[in-house]
Amino acid sequence: MIVRNRLLNFDDKIIYQDSDYFKMSLDSVLLANFVTINLKDKNILDIATGNAPMPMLLSFRTKAKIYGIELQKEIYSLGVKSVKENNMDNRITLINDDAKKISNYFESDSFDVIVSNPPYFNTSDDRFVNDNEIKSIARHEKYLNIEDVLKISRKLLKNGGRVAFVHRTERLMELLFLMKKYNIEPKKIRFVYPNGKKNSDLVLIEGVKNGKSGLKILNPLFVYEDDGSYTNEVRKMYGDNNAK
Repeated sequence: MIVRNRLLNFDDKIIYQDSDYFKMSLDSVLLANFVTINLKDKNILDIATGNAPMPMLLSFRTKAKIYGIELQKEIYSLGVKSVKENNMDNRITLINDDAKKISNYFESDSFDVIVSNPPYFNTSDDRFVNDNEIKSIARHEKYLNIEDVLKISRKLLKNGGRVAFVHRTERLMELLFLMKKYNIEPKKIRFVYPNGKKNSDLVLIEGVKNGKSGLKILNPLFVYEDDGSYTNEVRKMYGDNNAK
């Protein structure tokens, strides 16, 4: 069922979602706040954009032109509807196609920044397998994997451009190996923890195309307090003006 929700705590912005598909997740919020954005950035790309939460959230941080590509038409259509109703269509352009075909739309070295919240599980991993095909494609690497995203990034990023991901912590070594393989130098990492009593389950990572070596490990990010409420840092990301 299609629902119309507020876009976080931004009073005048909305997002269309469908209860049968994935809704906007915390992962997208974390990545949108983590990626480095500079004033000189002109073009940003979100690979596997879903219903476009990332482009809309990034629009609050930059005046750059933002593009998103999404394979599944049902989810893409929700993003188009949200972008139009939020009057963001002059800055956000969504494309309904396989991300591996994106070079049909853009020349090499076109983007300053690329972001992606890609499928987390490879096809041999049967965790969280879902009978809903749309959810299954979003969760498992049936049509897009992290290596595909890095191939695209190497081609479409400008020299010195940045690519940032959110992914499962358990796949960090694979991420680092593939980034090096495609000339993306890892520059900063932040581990995300559900709370102070559990291990990290997500990692935020950013690299620079043909960048110099020099990796920073940032302070850990804790999502929940002991009582199950969001930490102040996460509340701020959600636009909560009452967060300290």
